[in-house]
Amino acid sequence: MSADDPLARALRRYLDPALARGDVLLAVSGGPDSTALMHVAAAFSPRVGLSVATVDHGLRPESREEAEGVAAAASRLGLPHHLLEWRGPKPASRVQAEARDARYCLLAQCAQEIGAVVVLTGHTQDDQAETVLMRLIAGSGPGGLAGMRGERPLRPGIDLARPFLATPKAALVAYCEAHGLLALQDPSNADDRFARVRLRGLMPLLAHEGLSVERLCRVALRAARDDAALTEVARSALAAARRSSEAGLILDGSSLRGLPEAILLRVVDAAIMEAGGTGPLRLERLERLVLDDLLPALRARTPLRRTLRGILIEVTPVGRLSFRLAPPRRAG
Repeated sequence: MSADDPLARALRRYLDPALARGDVLLAVSGGPDSTALMHVAAAFSPRVGLSVATVDHGLRPESREEAEGVAAAASRLGLPHHLLEWRGPKPASRVQAEARDARYCLLAQCAQEIGAVVVLTGHTQDDQAETVLMRLIAGSGPGGLAGMRGERPLRPGIDLARPFLATPKAALVAYCEAHGLLALQDPSNADDRFARVRLRGLMPLLAHEGLSVERLCRVALRAARDDAALTEVARSALAAARRSSEAGLILDGSSLRGLPEAILLRVVDAAIMEAGGTGPLRLERLERLVLDDLLPALRARTPLRRTLRGILIEVTPVGRLSFRLAPPRRAG
């Protein structure tokens, strides 16, 4: 494969020994996107150490056979393969979200065990557009509308990267067809019980009205740019408000009261995370906490206690804001 091929160019920073950080693990389900990823990566030369992993979620009877098919394809390419199993009882709701979380956990564990520093997935421009649309419907802020990041930490020392995030899915399907590659078709991708599938069916109509895949992805890029700037300002504001204490994280309320709301929201969210907060960020709950409760209390120097994501947040009588782990609830 020519180094000038668009798909090869997208992988170069991860596979070229002169540019890459280290060995790479490919997440390959057997669909056209990840199949193209595996074959393009295998043809890249020279390249870093490369391995393949497939997650068997155990949600369909044929999933094991499909995973073994990917293992055989990887073997033919001379790539070591790891079959990862999502074991235990499966959820009755939020199946796709729970499966995604389990998948990334298993991939991170595998990467750590084999010494890979990057996990590559085959997510495409179309996946990004669908993600942005779902988050728009959910009322997300800039962080959510930024969609999937091209790169993000998966766990310390291991990054998750999506090199084809600016590549149309059609280009990967065409690659598979041109090279005679057999790719799986996951039946869940046609199951309209899932919101993503229903929205995928609306994409042609939205594109006709001007809301195309390309425009949705442009929204993601702009939102990511704005979110990065706001996050950097919030990081500085958090550092400026910090006060030393052995009783948890303490922030000076006087330096918080005048912050723009978008910055204050990020400061409080970062403080909750630093204090050990767990669970997903719910923007509506954070907005109610900060804008309806904490900010008025800080301005009036009114003592207040609230709990969010396992963190006790307190406005003290002297106008400070403290964050510490909430005590366990009493049984009964």
